[in-house]
Amino acid sequence: MNEPLAIKMRPKTSKDILGQKHLLGENKILSNLIKNKRIFSMILYGKPGTGKTSMALAIVNELNLQYRMLNATINNKKDFDIVIEEAKMYKGIVVIMDEIHRLNKDKQDLLLPYLENGLITLIGMTTSNPYHKINPAIRSRCQIFELKELDLEDVIEGLNKAKNSEYLPNISITEDAIKRIAAISNGDMRNAYNLLEVAYYSTNDFKIDEDVVKSVNSKPVFFHDKNEDGHYDVISAFQKSIRGSDVNAAIYYLARLIEAEDLDIIYRRMSVIAYEDIGLANPDMGMRVDACINTCERLGLPEARIPLAVMVIDLALSPKSNSAILAIDEALKDIENNDTGNVPSHIKTSAIGYKYPHDYPHAYVKQQYLPDKIKNRKYYVPKDTSKYELNKKNIYDKINLLNSK
Repeated sequence: MNEPLAIKMRPKTSKDILGQKHLLGENKILSNLIKNKRIFSMILYGKPGTGKTSMALAIVNELNLQYRMLNATINNKKDFDIVIEEAKMYKGIVVIMDEIHRLNKDKQDLLLPYLENGLITLIGMTTSNPYHKINPAIRSRCQIFELKELDLEDVIEGLNKAKNSEYLPNISITEDAIKRIAAISNGDMRNAYNLLEVAYYSTNDFKIDEDVVKSVNSKPVFFHDKNEDGHYDVISAFQKSIRGSDVNAAIYYLARLIEAEDLDIIYRRMSVIAYEDIGLANPDMGMRVDACINTCERLGLPEARIPLAVMVIDLALSPKSNSAILAIDEALKDIENNDTGNVPSHIKTSAIGYKYPHDYPHAYVKQQYLPDKIKNRKYYVPKDTSKYELNKKNIYDKINLLNSK
């Protein structure tokens, strides 16, 4: 079988894995688990090419564990039965499962008892957010680790390893060509290896320069452009221009992101802006951004530039309020750093003494909702940048006045 370069370059140990220092750096959680020769069921999630399969295989190989690989979609119930019998024979086995978010109920029911008693240790892999996509019964039995997107330097390091390996004999590649492959791959190491291999075999002398790379992949470079700004600098400038209500700058940076054909990041930034920077000043903006994204997905480029321009102008010239993000971040800070106390007895599930607001005039009655230790804490501080939030402020002030009496 003609094994792809990406498979040949797969790390043998955790030390060979690119990036992911938050998990495999010195004294980090997975490094310590490997050092202590103990692993638990886990879910690895992240974008394609971030090294989920490589990490799973490196862990089991380094610990010399029996393992089997399954795919939640492709492998059938019989395949799962066979693995369970092997687990009983070996008195334990690691199951590395791809597409775990697609695991159906029948297969879950098969696995759960053996996850519970430790006969099977599961390493699940997914590109989807496990908190949204994975069944709670599986999720609750696993530790969840997010793999971060590889940065440009990580991908360049991987490409240089491939260049110096035995797998591409007589290769000659310029530094600019390596940088271009790394940039085009957009943090996906598998994609970078595949592109390098295609470029290598597309020449008659194994000499690769930027022109060779362009001939096999003309995709625009995301990490830098003709103005030599970093891709993430352009994204940052895009959001900050909208936040600062500079509609001309916002349109300019939108154009640069469109030129890079990076629609996903435009969608994500617009969605974040609608809630982080505009928020309660114009709360319909989130739904309007969603509608714009749906339209763009139907149209595709170049027509998608039109609804995007409309939306960005609307976002830039909308009133702004960050009161919601400030409120939730303050509440999270309290929970993380302080003993905030217990839920008051009268609003627990088995409530005694709870006053039902709808039984009172204006559907309001004074009673305590926050725990005793923080009963006077205020997280929400209204802004006066829009009529909508001013209305909320008036209601909020009336409630605070009633509570103070």
